[in-house]
Amino acid sequence: MKKIFLLLFVFSLLGCEKDDICDATTPTTPRLVIEFYDFTASTETLKSVTNLGVIDPNFTTGISFNGVNKIQVPLKTTEDTTTLRFIQNGSDTDATNDNEDILQFNYSRNEVYVSRACGFKTLFTLNATNPIIQIEPAVADGAWIKNISIVKANLENENEVHVKIFF
Repeated sequence: MKKIFLLLFVFSLLGCEKDDICDATTPTTPRLVIEFYDFTASTETLKSVTNLGVIDPNFTTGISFNGVNKIQVPLKTTEDTTTLRFIQNGSDTDATNDNEDILQFNYSRNEVYVSRACGFKTLFTLNATNPIIQIEPAVADGAWIKNISIVKANLENENEVHVKIFF
């Protein structure tokens, strides 16, 4: 009986593969990496955002950023568009100073098998003709986002900048 138990134990160990557990360092679905730049500078000068709130129009809470010039935002993996509200001064408590611009990101999706433990990840490619549509700002004084530039249309990882926003 002990031999059978020992053999079953050995076979159970041999049946395990290294990808039965998804390693935390395994790249998964990348987020969109955005860098912010000073619109008034003659050269491309990075500019930090303060009290920036980013939120899906259908949600009541979003992501807050403060004092950074680079952010990462998720795109929807089940649709070919993601609409996000970028609210300058949106992460502070004073709603009267909010300045909101709405951006619609248009892309195609490609599911890629990672491993048995990790499953699939989604890679995105921003559309060539209309990758980002800036929807009219919600305030009368105009858009705070002055220009948007696509740096890399293929979102394969989070190690590179995909979009530059000038304000």
